[in-house]
Amino acid sequence: MTERLYYSDPYLTSFDASVVETVRTDDGRVALVLDRTAFYPTSGGQPFDTGALGAARVLEVLEAEDGRILHVVDREESHGAVHGVVDWGRRFEHMQQHTGQHVLSAAFDRLSGARTVSFHLGTSSSTIDLERQVTADECGRAEAHANAVLWEDRPVTIRFADAEEASRLALRKESGRSGQLRLIDIDGFDLSACGGTHVARTGAIGIVLIVSTERVRGGTRIEFVCGVRALREHERMRTAVTGSVRHLSVLPAELPEAIQRLQSENRDQKRRLRDLETRVADQQAIELAAAAEPLGRVRLVAALLDGWQPSGLKAVAACIVRQPDHLAVLLSGPVPFQIVVARSANLADDAAALLRALTGAFGGKGGGRPELAQGGGLSGSAEDITHLLRTIVRAQAGGSDPTDPLP
Repeated sequence: MTERLYYSDPYLTSFDASVVETVRTDDGRVALVLDRTAFYPTSGGQPFDTGALGAARVLEVLEAEDGRILHVVDREESHGAVHGVVDWGRRFEHMQQHTGQHVLSAAFDRLSGARTVSFHLGTSSSTIDLERQVTADECGRAEAHANAVLWEDRPVTIRFADAEEASRLALRKESGRSGQLRLIDIDGFDLSACGGTHVARTGAIGIVLIVSTERVRGGTRIEFVCGVRALREHERMRTAVTGSVRHLSVLPAELPEAIQRLQSENRDQKRRLRDLETRVADQQAIELAAAAEPLGRVRLVAALLDGWQPSGLKAVAACIVRQPDHLAVLLSGPVPFQIVVARSANLADDAAALLRALTGAFGGKGGGRPELAQGGGLSGSAEDITHLLRTIVRAQAGGSDPTDPLP
């Protein structure tokens, strides 16, 4: 069994050990087994450490079902003595997040009676899942209380106890493990069974910042960051606020009001644009319908309207087919084209079938109903598309099946 040096000294990042076994993981990667290690394996919601073993880079650290710790490396190392170095930046970041989680979970438990049921330490933020839904006020009070404990710089110590002794202690959450338990004791505030790495004093966490909340399975998921991650979050928010202030020419405190004003103006502009689009569509439809091409009993309107959005094409087509006997096929460039196909109510032509024929010949996709279909992604020239369109419509007017192979 590998001696776990991080259990007693999470600040240890350089150590000497012996390679006792070389194995392959399930996915075929090389992994080393040591007699002792300071590398933390993925466990208890906390990710693995990285670093180096001799000349090999440690890519991942896993705990096998039989208790062995597997150091996945980028090359093999000979058996015998090896020097290990843990990536301190990654380790310390994990220590800050994990100890911060203990403090934040204890704060929710003490102030609101909301117990933590699970914890996950991600690559950029961490989460705790609380057993019940909590309010924004409860989150604010828990965050403030947690930070007060951080700034008191309380000692964080490691204790060991067997299951019987632990049952008599005021653990925040009962442990289901048997045998000797490793306990993390935040002086006078929290006592929890945990195998993770932690800072020596709460002051080293720096700050706990709740980033977001969401409802999950009847409870609440709290996303948070601590220490260096909280600093990165602050830098990200500062960049966003500074950019927004510069673009909107307002003070930071005026941003919410400025955004609300912009949203209101945007809604007004959209309403006016829809009104103008309807007027333009009506006029465009009148002009196009007047130039419709008679093909048998069908009056075909085939036109390229560069720069029009699909909603505008639909509006124009809808105006055209209010009149009887009209079939409207409207394209919008540049290539690849958007397309809308519509027909008057008194016609039997299938707009969706016609669209399938065109996309089959010129690519793209789309769909719809017999009276209206739309799509996009058509390549080729507008002239070629229009030529094939006329051929199909003529064939339909002559009684051919529009789904027959195209000429």
